[in-house]
Amino acid sequence: MPDPDRVAASVDRLPVDPDRPRPRVTPPKPSDLVSVTATITKTGLTAAAKPSGKKRRRPPRPERPNGERLRTVRETSAGGLVISDLDLPVDELSAALIGRVDRRGRMMWSLPKGHIETGETAEQTAIREVAEETGIHGTVVAPLGKIDYWFVSEGRRIHKTVHHYLLRSVGGELSDADYEVSEVAWVPLHELPRRLTYSDERRLARMARGVIADLAADPHRLAKSEADSIRTEPNAYEKAAAARNQRRNETPPPVRSRRRRRRSRRPSAGDG
Repeated sequence: MPDPDRVAASVDRLPVDPDRPRPRVTPPKPSDLVSVTATITKTGLTAAAKPSGKKRRRPPRPERPNGERLRTVRETSAGGLVISDLDLPVDELSAALIGRVDRRGRMMWSLPKGHIETGETAEQTAIREVAEETGIHGTVVAPLGKIDYWFVSEGRRIHKTVHHYLLRSVGGELSDADYEVSEVAWVPLHELPRRLTYSDERRLARMARGVIADLAADPHRLAKSEADSIRTEPNAYEKAAAARNQRRNETPPPVRSRRRRRRSRRPSAGDG
């Protein structure tokens, strides 16, 4: 269900707001998600398998006005949709959202999320970020899929992937103490498609509603999904993602120009 958005071919056409450039959503289908939840969460996130057939083409690299190519950086984050009380009927549930004011003074509502840090699993990152940005403590119930997009920020071309999870609230109080957050609010689940600013997260919220209903209808599957979501050791994918995130602000070494070596002149027969 990805958007048919194209990544721009130049800096002028690429979005410059790092908070939300053109996104692409790649979650599981709602009908398939619950059946694969245990498999995904038991082993944790892994690097995606290479698709068969045609190779996916990368978007063309944008250039600075002076003709220099931008440095490409990969970032990996995790976040989630934290629900007030899964024991209530779906129509009575609410989710915690965060609001940020953009450069034009508009309030932009979104799901809490942040970079995977060293030693963390993606689920642990989602729990930490939800607590830091909303004040609500939660536990992971199931994966909801991932969102990935490209954008340009501070002279870098960034490919960002965000892994989202469904969380159950277990305590805490709403708080906008995080310096990056302007407001936080409990929003009824049925209002999320109207309140969330970004289309990719609106689709995620619609899918989550079906996942919640399916899990609530089968307590055994719900309990198993939550148990399988408890991981304390990051896998190879998460370790590599944390290392990339840690290096994202490092200054790259200067590119050394390759000078052509002059070939020595071979003596001719008349030399001597």
